[in-house]
Amino acid sequence: MGLEREDMTGTNENRPRNRRSLGAIAGLALLAGVAVGAGALYVGAVPAGNEATGACPLDETARAAIDAAARGEVAAMQVTDTPFSVAGLAFKDGEGKPTTLKAFEGRTLLVNLWATWCLPCREEMPALDALEAAKGGPDFAVLPINIDMGEEAGPRAFYADEKLTALTFLRDETMGVFNDLKRSGVAFGLPVTLLVDEAGCVRASMNGPANWAGPDAAALIDAAKGAGRTGA
Repeated sequence: MGLEREDMTGTNENRPRNRRSLGAIAGLALLAGVAVGAGALYVGAVPAGNEATGACPLDETARAAIDAAARGEVAAMQVTDTPFSVAGLAFKDGEGKPTTLKAFEGRTLLVNLWATWCLPCREEMPALDALEAAKGGPDFAVLPINIDMGEEAGPRAFYADEKLTALTFLRDETMGVFNDLKRSGVAFGLPVTLLVDEAGCVRASMNGPANWAGPDAAALIDAAKGAGRTGA
């Protein structure tokens, strides 16, 4: 199925509601060039076998820590009112083998959906690579999932051209991950980024790009990891 444009004016009950929910996201999208004409570039719905299901406990400690740290260049990161599990989200690893987010449980994750045809995605990938180089380890990982349809030669070439050496290569050419998150009311366009705790629960999300190589992003990740260690 091809690409289609959708109006950004629709409402969704699952979208977080706080002081930054509309203005910050809309501002980032417009400034970064996500908007195309009167709408934004979106991926059409594609049936897939992925699932973003399962309730997660509301951790007020984690919620408060993440919300307090979502400032400056990462102010568009929105804590979720209803955490849910994405442990079952399916994609392929760097060797083309099927895997899920459950394989990464035990670490705080920054899951980023991107595509080579998405200019804001391309522009933020080097920053994500820098974040993984600085913060990646046994307690944290950046997981960029490419959703280009077709062969993987294009995304692979992009990694080589941009010298992305810290980031792992993950892929879902069915776009099932994106469409599953879209149906869950989390993904509205690309890039979309999820902050996922050690148990595979979404604690916050962002639509639009950010400077992931800056001090604001580092502080957000530190807060998320600290909340994961001490939260209820």
